[in-house]
Amino acid sequence: MTRIPFPPMQRPLVAILRGLKPEETEAVVGGLIETGFTAIEIPLNSPDPFRSIEIAAKLAPADCLIGAGTVLTVEDVTSLDAAGGRLMVSPNVEPAVIEAAAARGMVTLPGCFTATEALAAARAGATGLKFFPASVLGPSGINAIRAVLPKDLVIAAVGGVSETNFADYIKGGITAFGLGSSLYKPGMSAKDVVARGMVTIEAYDRAMGEAA
Repeated sequence: MTRIPFPPMQRPLVAILRGLKPEETEAVVGGLIETGFTAIEIPLNSPDPFRSIEIAAKLAPADCLIGAGTVLTVEDVTSLDAAGGRLMVSPNVEPAVIEAAAARGMVTLPGCFTATEALAAARAGATGLKFFPASVLGPSGINAIRAVLPKDLVIAAVGGVSETNFADYIKGGITAFGLGSSLYKPGMSAKDVVARGMVTIEAYDRAMGEAA
């Protein structure tokens, strides 16, 4: 299976907007893009998620990755493709789902916790791996598993990661992150989300600078 590469990004940060409603999408997603986010994930257990993904995909610049999280089936992948999504994030490793998304040219980030899951995802052609919950594994746990993985895989930490602990992961060489409740919670205004986004971007840039 050909591995779809992760596009070059100044900051490999995925904004996870679980619970986002279609009527909020333009303001929230547009605001985060202006703040500096270039990857947006709208989980499929959000209200009318494919409509939100379609709205986000139409407003985003070509260099932004817009897609879905909590993708569980090949049918979900088909619907994501129809909505214009280019990023497929799943909570688990389902080879058929990874392969279907890759066949449509999508960047794929399946979720894993063990070496067995990580290697299965790699064999299926995943672009990268979403280690979740990162707060349980920690940087040392993720790096222990990373030692046996293909070097071209993007490694992202998700779950319990925020601007408060970027530095711990970055010191260990982990620089890609998925950010959920620290960035967005249902009911937040677009203004509040943008403010959280600015704090997050500033903390990431600072941690990267200190690690350089």
